[in-house]
Amino acid sequence: MDSFRPAFEDLDLHLTEICWDDADVDWSRFDAVIIGTTWDYWDRSELFLETLRQIESQTRLFNSSELVRWNSDKKYLLEFANRDVKLIPTVWIDEPNPMAVEKAFASLGCEEIVLKRQIGAGAKGQHLLRVGEDVPKLMHPMMAQPFFQSIQRTGELSMIFVDGEFCHGLIKRAAQGDYRIQSAYGGTEEAVSVSEADQAAARQVLAGLTEIPLYARVDMIWGDSGELFLMELEVIEPYLYPLEGPQLGQRMAAAIAERLT
Repeated sequence: MDSFRPAFEDLDLHLTEICWDDADVDWSRFDAVIIGTTWDYWDRSELFLETLRQIESQTRLFNSSELVRWNSDKKYLLEFANRDVKLIPTVWIDEPNPMAVEKAFASLGCEEIVLKRQIGAGAKGQHLLRVGEDVPKLMHPMMAQPFFQSIQRTGELSMIFVDGEFCHGLIKRAAQGDYRIQSAYGGTEEAVSVSEADQAAARQVLAGLTEIPLYARVDMIWGDSGELFLMELEVIEPYLYPLEGPQLGQRMAAAIAERLT
């Protein structure tokens, strides 16, 4: 937030940080609310979504509660199946148990799979399994995907968009011996130039939305043949990597000012 503050103040916009679950806040006193790093919403998703609806009834909310609700369950990926977006093969496990995981291995036809929560982020509750290994206790609906070894070789490409326009890109890499690219697990980030072709792949994802989000992060991963697959579209609470995109604050401030006029 501090990295945004100067750019916002240059446009006579002032930022106040508030916890989303503070029941005493009068949201109507703000011209707009931007969802920030709410990295606990997945364990209280219904409360979070209801709070967003309440905020939106009192002021402008970015991104909208409708878009957030859609994006909060990873089954949103199913909506891209009939669009020109390359998707990682996925088996949805609504009632997780060892037999369901065994069937996922068979259906995907691979030796290694990644199990992820359908509502979750930050690799919380995520597992990498080889065929035949014991299945951990799974407490939530899950999704199973084949493990792409490129995550360890070349990392994950993240592209940040503000008001539908490309802002900056970065590569996120896992620590040696791990596959999770998040900094909490030792992952690192590096700003990179993003080709027009790769930007176009991300724009194809955004083109499927019913509204232009104020901010969006498109996470993609390379397949064995070099093509990009959609890993995640994040329009809820993404860290937008201002260190890798020093122009981010100015772009966000200008976009907010435009939307408030």
